[in-house]
Amino acid sequence: MRAVLAAIVAAAALCLVAAGPVAGAKRWIIKGAGFGHGIGMSQYGAYGFAKKGTGYRAIVKHYYSGTAVGNRGSKTVRVLLRPYQPKVKISGATTACGARLSEKKAYTARRRGNKVVLRNNKGARVAGCKVLSATGGVSVNLAGKGAYRGAIVVRPAGVPGRVNAINAVNIQDYLRGVIAEESPSSWPLDALKAQALAARSYALSTGVNGNGFDFYDDTRSQVYGGVSAETDRTNKAVTQTAGEVVLHKGGVAETYFFSTSGGHTENNEFSFLGGTPLPYLRGVPDPYDDASPYHRWTRRLSGRQMQAELSSLVQGTLKRIIVTKRGASPRIVRAKLVGSGGTSKTTGPTLRAYLGLPDTWATFIRK
Repeated sequence: MRAVLAAIVAAAALCLVAAGPVAGAKRWIIKGAGFGHGIGMSQYGAYGFAKKGTGYRAIVKHYYSGTAVGNRGSKTVRVLLRPYQPKVKISGATTACGARLSEKKAYTARRRGNKVVLRNNKGARVAGCKVLSATGGVSVNLAGKGAYRGAIVVRPAGVPGRVNAINAVNIQDYLRGVIAEESPSSWPLDALKAQALAARSYALSTGVNGNGFDFYDDTRSQVYGGVSAETDRTNKAVTQTAGEVVLHKGGVAETYFFSTSGGHTENNEFSFLGGTPLPYLRGVPDPYDDASPYHRWTRRLSGRQMQAELSSLVQGTLKRIIVTKRGASPRIVRAKLVGSGGTSKTTGPTLRAYLGLPDTWATFIRK
């Protein structure tokens, strides 16, 4: 998952690439649509629906076919904030390992054998345990990251002498730090509520099974910024949808979301190749995502640039790219690269990765 705000910044960089001079006698023009993996809810599409007056429950039902909105109880999630650290500094905590701390003082946690030891700024030991959990009032501060609700958990990492800093937090407070990172807080409230349902359901239905943690705090899971990311409007979206999730046949759906569909989302098995088709992750029309800077895009590369980017996939000199299969949308599933030395097979996701394209919805023109 990714923060949709990043798409706006990246769009400017893409325009600079597209505007550059084309070297060589031959050039390639790549025309495409969308930004992201194309699965589940399009964030700009949700924005467009909300602008048209569609409610958040109807928005999520549109993107997740055959689902319903229901309720699930709260739970604690664990988010990795700083991995493999020689030491971790915290402040704003009042207790750790059963010891009382001063909320106004800073402390340093280090690994000693299979335990974590906490010392004050004078080096005196104040607490120690196998897994140190520091809690405070509203939040606890982690040096180099910021303030986080819940507890800062410091535990031995998988590398000798190192520790992982993890935030153990109620899912409602976790979402407060997610929604504003994933959608602009200025967006219509129903778009933010739809994002809250998608993010909550995703958190309840997935996980990375890490060493004492469930999620990363970046696009490998959901972007999570803690207290500093929170806004009044995104907190309102979380509060007003408390406990609400997307359900399919009674279970919480894996509610993938992404930035821009280009007008149609994709079946999960055509983007995550080899995956099991899920009935609620079918490609659907997405008529209102045209506010996105990635609704339509063009990239131009010289023949030399294309050859350099795809050299490890092509037999000889690249002559043509033939799309052999597209998905429920025009996204590329499989393709052939015709080279001077023969033809090789590839996939849409591979082409996207090698060429740095925003999406696999693309056509290739050689001039």
